Amino acid sequence: MKKPVLVIMAAGMGSRYGGLKQIDKIDVAGHIIMDFSIFDAKRAGFEKVVFIIKRENLELFKEVIGDAVAAQMEVAFAFQDINNIPEGFDVPAERVKPWGTAHAVLSCIDEVDGPFAVINADDYYGVEAFKVIYDFLSTHEDDDKYRYAMVGYEVGKTVTDNGYVSRGVCEVNADQELISVTERTRIEKKEDGIAFTEDDGATWEYLDSKTPVSMNMWGFTNSILKEIKERFPAFLEEGLKTNPLKCECYLPAVVSELLAENKATVTVLRSQDQWHGVTYKEDKPVVVKAIQDLKDSGLYPEYLWK
Repeated sequence: MKKPVLVIMAAGMGSRYGGLKQIDKIDVAGHIIMDFSIFDAKRAGFEKVVFIIKRENLELFKEVIGDAVAAQMEVAFAFQDINNIPEGFDVPAERVKPWGTAHAVLSCIDEVDGPFAVINADDYYGVEAFKVIYDFLSTHEDDDKYRYAMVGYEVGKTVTDNGYVSRGVCEVNADQELISVTERTRIEKKEDGIAFTEDDGATWEYLDSKTPVSMNMWGFTNSILKEIKERFPAFLEEGLKTNPLKCECYLPAVVSELLAENKATVTVLRSQDQWHGVTYKEDKPVVVKAIQDLKDSGLYPEYLWK
């Protein structure tokens, strides 16, 4: 069985945050959030990391990730390119937005030939998450179905005080398998709880704070790449008609289709860790303090790569 690989999605520019937030330093030692994810992944057993980035950011990423990480793990790069779409389709002239997380993952098809975990570049997931997903990927293979996993977080531990967030809200059965994941693109902390809206705030629906949500930490076998590749033309066919400049093919949407077709199971692994991330500039001081507190508790050394 091949060793699991870590795939980090870092091609988005962070429109709400402004700038390339994936390489924004969050401590006095000069680490970025990704450093902590890679450090935790290495501790869990991962030996290779693939960064999905825009080609024009390659030198910048090499400079920031640098020789420090490359000395610890095998490092590879894959490029999410807006023009990398199937024959017969054209990119709208005004489109600048990438094609979404499923397209991002498809970009690493030449670098991944076994099981892999997928994470966002700008989220802090916690030590436990990497342990449980590595253990799952090391012990499960496809059989009569694809055997996938995701790490679920309590929604109350993933919201910000500074605006709205987008989360995949999960429905889970008694066997801790995913029934469905629904992308809610505007979830907010309200005075009386956590709620989401689908109509620009005209109506709100409340969520229990312990509702599991996806933070895009998935565990896949190689089969997901074939499935995304086969399904992408149908997404483009529809998306280019209905929302040509902003349609995105979300990874949870592909997973949901596979669940609906009874082709896959997704085991929901739970993490009690507090998620940290910088969705808005105002979130940064909160993350900086949280990381320093984790260092002070002994969870991380002051300098990760020394």
